[in-house]
Amino acid sequence: MCDLCDPDRPSMDEHLEQVRGLLGTQRFAVQAVSGSTSESEFSYTVGLTAHGLHELIVLGLRQREAMAILHCWGEYRLDDDVVLPGETLESGPFVLEAVEVERPEDHLVVATALFGPSVRALQLAWADSRGRWPWEAGHRGRRAGQPVLGVPSPHYCQDHRPDRLDLPSHP
Repeated sequence: MCDLCDPDRPSMDEHLEQVRGLLGTQRFAVQAVSGSTSESEFSYTVGLTAHGLHELIVLGLRQREAMAILHCWGEYRLDDDVVLPGETLESGPFVLEAVEVERPEDHLVVATALFGPSVRALQLAWADSRGRWPWEAGHRGRRAGQPVLGVPSPHYCQDHRPDRLDLPSHP
């Protein structure tokens, strides 16, 4: 159950203060939101915006799996490199693709409350065990599925990312 759904939960203001406290000691936090049989559970980062980066969101995976993915790729983005829409990533048993989220404010409530309308996000969409993406026919999601919060971009492997290609300059 997420902190905001718990009957003994703190108020939204108290929760935001707790997250601000975490961000005082950590570079980012992860917010989990419980799902139901009709709505997909999801988890997302809070705090990457303060570093000039997109927040990350994972839908349709158990909280433990989603949090492991978000911590891994959040740290990667802070320490090593950017992640571009359309880029294919691997995380444990998951193959992921970064998809630009069209309306982050609809899903990243805590991040938007803390950082305002400048919050941008990438969904780390995952392929099923047969390698099918959620926007492909026959994708096998879990429980309530894996909604896609944006339009998938062309796929880019590590060798063909647009920021790494030596393109001829034009006169």
